[in-house]
Amino acid sequence: MTRADQRNRGVGTALLAALLTVAAALTAACSTLPAPPSAASSRAAANPPQLTPFPDGVTTMPPGPSGGVPVSGCEKTPRPGPLPPPGQMPAGSTMARISQRGYLIAGVDEDSYLFGYRNPSTDPGAAPLIGFDIDFVREVAKAIFGSPDKVRYKAITKAQRISSLTDGSVDIVADIFTVDCERAKQVAFSSDYFDAGQRILVNQSSPVRSLADLAGRKACAAAGTTSIQTLANPAYHVVPVSAVNWADCLVMLQQGQVDAVSTTDLILLGLQIQDPYTTIVGPRFTYERHGLGMPLGEPDFVRFVNGVLEKIRADGTWTAIYTRWVGDKLGPVPAPPPPDYQ
Repeated sequence: MTRADQRNRGVGTALLAALLTVAAALTAACSTLPAPPSAASSRAAANPPQLTPFPDGVTTMPPGPSGGVPVSGCEKTPRPGPLPPPGQMPAGSTMARISQRGYLIAGVDEDSYLFGYRNPSTDPGAAPLIGFDIDFVREVAKAIFGSPDKVRYKAITKAQRISSLTDGSVDIVADIFTVDCERAKQVAFSSDYFDAGQRILVNQSSPVRSLADLAGRKACAAAGTTSIQTLANPAYHVVPVSAVNWADCLVMLQQGQVDAVSTTDLILLGLQIQDPYTTIVGPRFTYERHGLGMPLGEPDFVRFVNGVLEKIRADGTWTAIYTRWVGDKLGPVPAPPPPDYQ
């Protein structure tokens, strides 16, 4: 091998070594680069997780007075007189004024399953609203006009039940209205037309099985109800969450934003039927009479409505209405609650 050949061979060897060094450096550098993002991580970056929003109007209530809701003695109502025939209301009476208008105006719920809710029927002749409360409104209309259909319904929230009567926008409220002493100062009530008691609705997997288990936990009830007042009793150590209506409470329970919904068992039954993954637990911890609400200063109308209720207790209509909407889902069908007249 000539000296020139040796020199060329040395240059080639040095060049090869240099190339190998560069390749090794590039390999090391590439091993430290992050892997390309996956499709899932790209979507997560483009759509960061969001907190589930609460329904409109939801608030956490501060603790309220202890002792529950006072009712004793406030459930008494005027004794009814004889019912006039339909279409023949006494001149100058509240019923005559309603009759002359041509329809009864009733404040009702349209979002409480079993009590007052939108009729899912597509039949053009179907009533727009149906439920336990709606049937009692229809009985009052039937007694005034001879037809149960002469009603105009005004959808109201639980918090609007009193104001809709005091401002004169409705003639009567049939909306799961518990009779208590504070309310009786503002509106008039009919005799008791159904009894219920407050209990608890939870998801089936919940450890909550009684009121005591709710201590330190969030429980939802509708604003303006005796239920939310009861939950605010500091003796129970519950965190009361107020919503506009019962459907909002059910949604929050399903979304894990509250631990329970608490109100009277008949309302909870309607919620439980809508979501079979929930269950009603614990015994009643209140006893509540319910009345049809009317404005103060119209005792003739209160006596008339009490007469309607007296009639339907006696002729089996009350039992038929209860059987239609509640039946034996909470136990045997009860007898109609007895009135407590002044």
